[in-house]
Amino acid sequence: MAKAKAMREPTFWILTALVKQARHGYGIIQEVAALSEGQVTLQAGTLYAALDRLHAEGLVAVDHDEKVGGRDRRYYCLTEGGVAALEAETARLQRNVRTASTQLATRPATA
Repeated sequence: MAKAKAMREPTFWILTALVKQARHGYGIIQEVAALSEGQVTLQAGTLYAALDRLHAEGLVAVDHDEKVGGRDRRYYCLTEGGVAALEAETARLQRNVRTASTQLATRPATA
């Protein structure tokens, strides 16, 4: 099996934010902040560059567009490829946690 390349943290959180429903940009920013318990704060420029990249990679798709208060909102959803990528990253992170936890549990006592 090929080694999974580590996913960038913003990518991980963007995909995670789209698991349950399609969201527009500001909704993704809010959901990422909530899910990461405030540890990750996405800027609009970072988000939209990432969404363009993820769309080109087939991990997210445009779900629909709507106009709210005269402003356009584009909603993004997770694709099956995005689900697979997020599952692979989750498994990679779990392996890392297991390895570190095992190492910590067998650490010699210090004086």
